[in-house]
Formats: sequence, C-alpha cells, structure tokens
Amino acid sequence: MTARSAKPATARRTTRQPPPVRPPRRSRAPRGSFSPKGLYARARSTWDRPLTAYYLILGGSLLITALGLVMVFSASQIQALQSGLASTYFFRKQLIAAVLGTALLLFASRMPVRLHRALAYPLLIVSVILMCMVQVPGIGQEVNGNQNWIYLGGPFQLQPSEFAKLALVLWGADLLARKNDKNMLTQWKHMLVPLVPMALLLLGLIMLGGDMGTAIILVAVLFGLLWLAGAPTRLFTSVLAIAVTASAFLITSNPNRMSRLACIGATDPGPNDQCWQAVHGIYALASGGWFGSGLGASVEKWGQLPEPHTDFIFAVTGEELGLAGTLSVLTLFAALGYAGIRVAGRTEDPFVRYAAGGVTTWITAQAVINVGAVLGLLPIAGVPLPLFSYGGSALLPTMFAVGLLIAFARSDPAARTALAARQPSRRRGLTGVLGFSRVPGANPRGSGRTREKKMRRRAARPPSGER
Repeated sequence: MTARSAKPATARRTTRQPPPVRPPRRSRAPRGSFSPKGLYARARSTWDRPLTAYYLILGGSLLITALGLVMVFSASQIQALQSGLASTYFFRKQLIAAVLGTALLLFASRMPVRLHRALAYPLLIVSVILMCMVQVPGIGQEVNGNQNWIYLGGPFQLQPSEFAKLALVLWGADLLARKNDKNMLTQWKHMLVPLVPMALLLLGLIMLGGDMGTAIILVAVLFGLLWLAGAPTRLFTSVLAIAVTASAFLITSNPNRMSRLACIGATDPGPNDQCWQAVHGIYALASGGWFGSGLGASVEKWGQLPEPHTDFIFAVTGEELGLAGTLSVLTLFAALGYAGIRVAGRTEDPFVRYAAGGVTTWITAQAVINVGAVLGLLPIAGVPLPLFSYGGSALLPTMFAVGLLIAFARSDPAARTALAARQPSRRRGLTGVLGFSRVPGANPRGSGRTREKKMRRRAARPPSGER
C-alpha cells in the first residue's frame, strides 16, 4: 500500500515549464529630463491640434484687451486730470467699450458663416453713408486736425472709418468668394472690378478728412485680399506701384506729413520741436530697462509724451513694464497673427479664407505701423494699437473681427469634432462645480461600485405583482 501510494505521488510530479521569455522593457527616461527631439515632437503635436488656432485667437485677444485696459488706466490718469476730468474718465469709457466689444465678439463667434456674408452689403452701405455724413457741417467733428468723427452726444463720438475696415473685409471676401465659385478670378478685370473702385471710394472719403493712417490700413487690407485671391505678380506689382506713387504725392504735398517722415530715427526734437513726440517715445522705452519702473510710475506721461493712452501707449508700456512687458505684447500679437494665417490656410471655404486673411492683415498691419512709429522705424501715422489703445470706435469693430476669426476656427470640421468630444467633460465639470464632486468620502451619491451593488440587489428581488 505504501509503495502503490508512493508511485502515484511520484507520477503526479510534473516538470515545471520555464517561464515565457518576455521582451526587455524599454528604459524610460526620468520625468525631469527631456531630449530636444522629444520636446520638438511634443511641441509640434501641440501646434497641430485642431483647437490650437481657436484657443490662440480667443486667449490672445482677451489677454491683449485686458492688458490694454490696465495700461489705459495707468497712461490716461494724468491726461484726464490735466483736462479737468476725473482720473478714471478715459478708463471708464474704455471699460464700457470693452464690455460691448466682448458681447460683439461672443455674438460674432456664434454666428454662422452665411450670416456673416449676409452682413457684408448692409455694413458697407452704412459705412459709406456715415463717412459721407462726416463731411456735413454740424455733424462731422474735427479732432487733432482730422475731420473724421461724428458727435453722438455727451462724451461719445464715432469714427466711421474704423468700421470701413470691417466693411471692406466682409464685402471684399464675399465678392471674391462668389467670383471664385464661378471661376471668374482667372481674368484680371474680374479680380479688380468692382473691388478696387469701391476701395478707392472708401479711401477718398477717408482722405477728405485727412486721416492717412487709416487709409494705409485700408490699402493693406486691399492688397491682402488681392494676394489671397491669387493676383498675378505683374498685376500685383502694378497696383502696388500706383499706391506707392499716390502715397508719395500725398506725403510730399502736406508739410505735416513731411515733418513726420523726417522724424524717422530722430534722437533730437529738432527745430520747433517737430520730432518731440517721436523722441520722447524713444526716451520712454529706453528708461524702462528690462522690467520697467513699475506700473503707474511712468515719467513721460506727465505732459512730456503726447497721446500716451492712444497712439503711444506702447511707449508707456515699455517704460512701466520694461522689455519684458513689450515683448509679451508683441508675442500675443504674433500668436494672434499666426492663428489667423492658420485659419485662412486650412479652410476649404473661399469666403472664410479671404475674410480670415483680410482680418489678419488688418490687425497685423495696424500693429506693425503703430509699434514701428513708437520705435522710430516708421513715420507717426496716428493709428492706435489694435485691442490695446484707448478708443471705442477702434475697439468695437476690431473685437467683432476677432469674433469672425473665432467663428471660422470653430467651423473647421476637425475643430467641430474636438469641441463636440469635449462637451461631456464640460458637463461633468459643471456637476463638480454644483457640488457633485468626486472627492473620496464626500460624494453623497456614493461611489460607482456601491451604485452597481444596489442595482444588482434590485434586479434580484422577486416581482411583487404590483404595477
């Protein structure tokens, strides 16, 4: 019995199989060390995401506007007190314009593309009528030598030429899109007519008031539309030569414009202090250093620098926030310009491409002209820094134009899919805000495992026969 019982025991012994050979695990680099190649790949994947342009436009524009409000409050206090007004007079007006502009931005960002196209002709007609009313005595008002304002009553004024930029972008984009659908842009006459004659009409009405800075922005928008429409190099060069010749004639025929041209790169106010504003703008930037003298501690705004809260607010920013502050502003504008170019380049809709390119050209060209004038690299054109300088007439159409870019970024199919995928997570976040958080031990509804057990117990109960 013992031998028989021992035999099966030895038979039950089985030879152990060797464990399967697993592939060696890849050694992972510690979290703190990142290779340049990995950083580049990670940055590239981030930039290629569908919602990159959407977040850049939304976040960049709101940050520029918020920082502009802070700088308007700082730069305009002395100007307001010298005019016998409250120190927060200009800030309150700019704050009202920013609130209205934010409402316009949100409204424009939710509008469908077809509704944007429907606004093109009404906005153009209204802009032309208002610009004609500027020249009517008793209605039009002259400010700083330019008659391009309409008095609305109280402290409020309106500059119709600012809305003409938005009107030209929408109307020109709609016109070129309809001609593109009919394959008419291959002929130069269909590319130029009636786009160029309408732009010349708007330019003529602007130049009647003497505002050459706004006229330059309008010309930049026109060239941006022609470039996006695929104008041949010969045609583009011819129109550019005509614009340069007309600009040279308008500058040389006006002594004030000639004096501004002579102040490029000036380091001394010169005879009769004709370069006073340009030189003191350089003084403000130079005295700021790396991190500035502190918010509100500008010296040049105490009567030395004219227009510190409008055309030369960038100089006050450099004096109070230093090189770090000015580079931050320029980085935000660069991000906004990149996002606009990305929206225009990735769309299949001709209207979206032309309108996004026109808005990007408008904002970028105006920022370059303003910053170039403050740095002494360009003549002083009298144009504000978009979304940043004081001025409700400039802020409202610009924020509506930014809303256009946001709407175009949202209309991209990949962006729509990404936004739709994020809706459930937003709802879960909302329930967390309302009190249904997922903190352990604090959820009144219990965990998921507890709810699963309750459902199983309810399913296992016999039916009671009641209904």
